[in-house]
Order: sequence, then C-alpha cells, then structure tokens
Amino acid sequence: MSGRAIVVTSGKGGVGKTTATANIGLGLASHDRKVVVIDGDTGLRNLDLILGVENRVVYNLVDVVSGRCQPRQALVKDKRISNLFLIPASQVDQKEAISADQMRELSAQLKEEFDFVLIDCPAGIEQGFRNAVAAADEAIIVTTPDVSPVRDADRVIGLLQSSLGDPQLIINRMSIDMVRRGDMLDRQDVLDILAIKLLGIVPEDQAVIIAGNKGSPVVLNGDSPSGKAYERIVRRMLGEEIPIPELNGRGGLVRRLGKIFFGS
Repeated sequence: MSGRAIVVTSGKGGVGKTTATANIGLGLASHDRKVVVIDGDTGLRNLDLILGVENRVVYNLVDVVSGRCQPRQALVKDKRISNLFLIPASQVDQKEAISADQMRELSAQLKEEFDFVLIDCPAGIEQGFRNAVAAADEAIIVTTPDVSPVRDADRVIGLLQSSLGDPQLIINRMSIDMVRRGDMLDRQDVLDILAIKLLGIVPEDQAVIIAGNKGSPVVLNGDSPSGKAYERIVRRMLGEEIPIPELNGRGGLVRRLGKIFFGS
C-alpha cells in the first residue's frame, strides 16, 4: 500500500508552517509510522534546525533530484525516533534547480517506502510552491488568526482546490485572551472565510519558541498546550475522532473588517 504525500503550506511566511511540519512528522513517527519530511524551501533551509539535525546534513534535495546521490543517501535519521527521516533543502541553489516533474517522481518513490511523506512548502505561489504541490496527494494549510494571513490563505486554497481538492486547516498561535477581547479572528471567523475542514488549533505558547531553538519539537513536550495540540492533530490524521477546543470569543472582528479586507 502506497504512503500519503502531504504538502504543508500557507499563504504567507512566518505563520509557523515549518514548525508545524516538524511537529506533525515527529508526532506521526512516535505513533509507529515511517515518516520522511522534505524541506522544499530551496535556498532557505530551516527544517533541519527545528529537528535538531543540522550538523548531520551531507546531501540535499537538489542533490537527489539531479542524480548526484540516491534518495537514501540524503536521508537524515532523527536521533530520537528511528522511523523519522529528513531530506533537507539546499542552501545555495535557486528554486528553479528543481522541477515539478522531479518532485513528483521523488514523491512516488518515497511513498513506496514511507507511510507519510510530508513536504514543507515555501511561502508564496512561485516555483517552490508548484514543486511541492505537484509532489502531494493532499494538503494542510497553516494560518494564524490574523486578517492578512487568512486572506492570503484563502487565495492559496483556491489554487490547491484545482489539483488536490480541499486542504485541511491548522489555525496556529491563537491567543485566547485576544479572541475574548475581540482583537483576533476567532475559530468561526476563520472557518467562515476559508470554508475548509479544521484539523486543529494550536494556541500561542512560548514553549514553541524554546523548543525550536533547542531543535526539539514541542510535540515531545506532553505538558505544553501546543505540544498537546499537535498530538491531537496527529491523532486526527490517523483517523481518531477527537474534539477540537472551541477557543471562541465574542467574535465580530471579521464582521467589522470584512467589507474592507474580504469584500463582504
């Protein structure tokens, strides 16, 4: 049985997409799935840092697709969980060094060996985005509950729907206090705008920053709110029915801003 290739993307950079990829990959691997995460952001490699394997990178994604090495030579094995692997991005090549056809072929190969192929997609909708989407069977879109990232996410969803169908949504860095004050889009605001299935909500949590700096994804910290949120996301991806916390406030922010930002 072939594995699942999932692109993790966003409409805007800085919303926590790479952190989400690392945590989901590590979480899936901790549930006895064989997982490879691919850093698709050529020229801006970061996934190796978040996973804490930056000192063991030898080959990269461009080396693989150009034939300079076999895929297995580029795989960096996680030190904590034996069935998690990384194919890092190149730090020196341009995004045009990889084609959509090359990514599609590599994904097909990896799905024969791995249960999950997670592709960390670069922000924007240029060549790197097209490459990552071409390699995927399904998509997860990450956004923060802020007007600009949500509007950009809406545009990306339209592009994804033509090739991968409806993506699933992770709302990241949600502040309960800001939602309650009506200063941040709440869960229902975001869902009303994007109209896709919600996979999970990750609360604002300093533990994410600390974990990223240490190269130890927060999903390993079962006591942190964000770690628990990622664990629930992973279990939903594996088919479990787990309720999503409401984290709703008074709402109304989208109604106050909608005519300006969303044309409603």
